[in-house]
This record gives sequence, C-alpha cells and structure tokens, in this order.
Amino acid sequence: MNTDHLQTVWAPRVLSVLRIVAALIFFEHGSQKLLGFPPTDNPPAFLSLSWIAGAMELVGGAFLALGLFTRPVAFVLSGEMAFAYWLAHAPRSFFPVLNGGDAAILYCFVFLYLAFGGAGPWSVDALRARRSSAALLAQGTGRT
Repeated sequence: MNTDHLQTVWAPRVLSVLRIVAALIFFEHGSQKLLGFPPTDNPPAFLSLSWIAGAMELVGGAFLALGLFTRPVAFVLSGEMAFAYWLAHAPRSFFPVLNGGDAAILYCFVFLYLAFGGAGPWSVDALRARRSSAALLAQGTGRT
C-alpha cells in the first residue's frame, strides 16, 4: 500500500468529510435549541447562555458545513465547546462519560484541528482560494 498516495490524495478529502459530518451534527444541536427541531421538551430562554450557544451552533455549523471562513469559525466554536464543558459538564463529575461532556470535548478538539488544518478541498474556502490564485495568475500574465 502506498501511504504517500493516501496522504496526498485522500487525507485532504477525509478532512473535508470530517468537517462536513461534524458540522451537520453540530448544526442539529443549534436547530434543536433555536428552531425546536428535532423537538425538545426544554427549549432555552431567549438570550440565555444556552440560547446564545444554540445560535453559535446553528450559524457556525452552517458555515463549517459549507467550509466558509472555516479557520476563524472553527476556532470560535472550539472555544465555545471548551467553555461549555467547564461551565456545564465538569461540575457534574470529573469523568466525561459521567458528566455528559464527551461530545463537547470531541467537538472542542475537532474544531481546534480544523482551525489549524483548514477546510479541506471540498469547501467554499478552497473554491475562493482557487479563484483568488487564478485571478493573481491572470494578473501576472497580463490577462484579465
């Protein structure tokens, strides 16, 4: 098996898949809090911390799913998940499996990775970068 091929061709694609799947599940948390879908028995109060987190999850999840402004959005959402873990989960128990914070920890570190790794090739960010480099190339050769 040629691992160079895996690294150069498939690793960026799998990064995009990781971003999309994590973002869609994250988006669902926001849609449940703000839109009531899937239905919930306990919607957050308007402008409460939970409601603000839901807004960040809904908007940030959409941006990450599209791969738009991935690095800054992922960095902010990573911080949100760290904040959520220490504020809501850690006081319940030292162990993440007991305090329900395992998803928050995973989101925190997946988003932190995306903040440094970028969106991958299947993203609006990559499309914008290709268009920008094509425009620069066209300027350099005198074509517009």
